Amino acid sequence: MSSLLAHVGGRTFASVRKHRNYRLYFAGQAVSFTGTWVQQIAASWLVLQLTRSPLAVGALALAQLLPVTALGLFVGTLIDRFEVRRIALRAEAGQLVVAAALALLTLAGWIEVWEVYVLAVLQGTGQAVGGPARHALVFQMVGREDLPNAVALNSSLGTTARVVGPAIGGAVVALAGAGVAFAVNAASYLAEVAALLAIDRAELHVVPRDAEAGVVSGAADALRYVLRSTRAGVAFFGVLVLSTFTFNFNVLLPLVAGDTLRAGPRTFGLIAAIFGAGALCGALALARRGRASLRSLLLGALGYGAFELLLAPQRSLAVVCALLFGAGFCYIQWGSNALTAIQLEAPERLRGRAASLYFFAFLGGAPLGGLFAGWLVSLGGTRLAFLVAGTVAVTTALAGAARLTLTRRSAATA
Repeated sequence: MSSLLAHVGGRTFASVRKHRNYRLYFAGQAVSFTGTWVQQIAASWLVLQLTRSPLAVGALALAQLLPVTALGLFVGTLIDRFEVRRIALRAEAGQLVVAAALALLTLAGWIEVWEVYVLAVLQGTGQAVGGPARHALVFQMVGREDLPNAVALNSSLGTTARVVGPAIGGAVVALAGAGVAFAVNAASYLAEVAALLAIDRAELHVVPRDAEAGVVSGAADALRYVLRSTRAGVAFFGVLVLSTFTFNFNVLLPLVAGDTLRAGPRTFGLIAAIFGAGALCGALALARRGRASLRSLLLGALGYGAFELLLAPQRSLAVVCALLFGAGFCYIQWGSNALTAIQLEAPERLRGRAASLYFFAFLGGAPLGGLFAGWLVSLGGTRLAFLVAGTVAVTTALAGAARLTLTRRSAATA
């Protein structure tokens, strides 16, 4: 039994086991991701304390995400022109400085709402640059063969942090205040900075740089790539639609707990954790499989939509938890497979732009998606929101499958 578990664990954590650079990066990300969620909870709580306005809390999320929407299509060109490790390092160091400034202002009692918003925009800008850079760096650390495994493991880290970080953040805010929580996040960036500094550049799979690419023309090249490549296009547009119109659980889950289930914050915490547990299991299963496929992406999107459709009429906590677990499992299948597909299909000179395209597709539409979900809830409650989201997800999966089938038939008859 022990040898079987070791074999399974070896396959699941292959990238960690085989690549020293990724092992360092994985450890640093585990700390940094958790710190980010600690700050997320503390910042929302601080804004609510300062304003007593839920709308102000929503504006904070908008401030954090707008830089991704505005810059997401363009930062990939910078990644393809310069050394990606240095870009990631500077982005992480910048976010450390922002978190430290937020901690200092809060602990000193000088913080005002407008300062929180300004620092949120700066933090979002660092994330808009650093996120794609980290995705591109993962490819350089593990290569083509182990990229699917590494992407799935990254997803498992993000999912775990999404569950653990808010719990830690809530405890820190309750015991020591928001300022200490911000200081915890600033300290967590040190782990990621240290990991990036310790990377052995001689072991990286360095890709050729596109020194001639302009910011706008480079973004246009990336868009032409996803329009001409059927596989990359299905992955990119699939994630863009799914993330914008169906992945709005940050808006919907509090309403499911409070309005649909007539419960309180404990139930909200429970159902959020259940969704995260499903996503974590999906990420580990994907990491163990160690390969990416558009078939898995489309099946994941189809299953995700089906679970949302089933969620729409539910009023039972047990049934909601079971369906959210399934939705979390399927979400990872379309999210992680899409990132891998977009990067592997890209020419080497577009590798950074491919990572940036995915980052934009996953987060760029979030401001619009949150407003859309809120509008649907105002019209017909969470029932209507889940019905629309599920329908969009199923339609997206079927459209992607049809596109791939047409391309294969055209190639066969050519």
